[in-house]
Amino acid sequence: MTATGQQLTVFIGSYAEVSASGVYMFAFDEKEGTLKLLDEASGMRNPTYLNVDAANRRLYAIAEGVTEDGAKGGDAVAFAIETEGDKPSLRQLNRALAITAPSCHIQRDADSKFLMLASYHGGRVSLASLEENGEVGQLLDIVQHEGEAPHPHSLFFSPDRQFVFVPDLGIDRIRSYRLDKELGKLVFHGETSVPDGAGPRHLVFHPNGHFVYVINELNSTVAVFRYEADGSLQSVQTITTLPSDFEGSNSCAEITMSEDGRFVYGSNRGHDSIVVYAADSESGKLELIGHVSTEGKHPRHFAILPGGRYLIAANKDTNNLAVFKLEDNGLPVYTGYSVELPQPVCVQAAYF
Repeated sequence: MTATGQQLTVFIGSYAEVSASGVYMFAFDEKEGTLKLLDEASGMRNPTYLNVDAANRRLYAIAEGVTEDGAKGGDAVAFAIETEGDKPSLRQLNRALAITAPSCHIQRDADSKFLMLASYHGGRVSLASLEENGEVGQLLDIVQHEGEAPHPHSLFFSPDRQFVFVPDLGIDRIRSYRLDKELGKLVFHGETSVPDGAGPRHLVFHPNGHFVYVINELNSTVAVFRYEADGSLQSVQTITTLPSDFEGSNSCAEITMSEDGRFVYGSNRGHDSIVVYAADSESGKLELIGHVSTEGKHPRHFAILPGGRYLIAANKDTNNLAVFKLEDNGLPVYTGYSVELPQPVCVQAAYF
């Protein structure tokens, strides 16, 4: 608990069958660096990515669904986060089709009026409405990416909320859209290319709003861009995520920044590490600090918890969440604490 009585709450999404728990809610003890299970939710197949609306006490999860014609689709599932009383819990509000193919990522606009989903396998992104009570509303728009094998992997708003950026691993481009709230449409704005075979997956903006860092899954690099007012991205630097002497196979997954903008972090699957860079706030350029084992295998996702003192890595192949404390030099230090959990692949956290 904080001095104001707020509890730091951690939510985990995972690969799971419908009959098993797939979404978990933990209380995080900031003094001890430990997790206490509060609740878990089942009934969803592969709720692998989550979005937390702390202001409205809502949680949104993706899950495999079915379209009207019986094809594979992607549902969005809305939960109320109930933290009052003796037993904090997740209460499902509703579930609705939100994209016409299996989804891999979910995003929400700042006003909590819309959800956006990305489908890696379907090569498309979608827009769905949110009701005033937080329930998932109607599927409003579908945008199909074109190319030999489009695989959009995620969606992120620019800091000024003017654009939604979509890294597409299959066509090696970062596409940008405007959200037309009146028409309920995603309007194509532009795109930025990365080298063939790079495979852009996730991205993070610098807190100063001037730079964006894109982690490339396939060639194990981070691409640095300057973000311009017109929504374009100008290349600044590309840097490897791996040690110079590493010779095995590797693919990258998540990328994030410290709250103060001093450090950038990325996950390596194969090397099974968190790579840490120092970020120059004037040029945007990165300088390697080091690599830290994730204390498990296949870190598909990780997160720096609010407050900036802890990092939790989700190791899918070893079924564990590993807790790290962040040092002043930016390096995560393993606390020795790990929680067993079946195939965890997403970490989100907020105060309530």
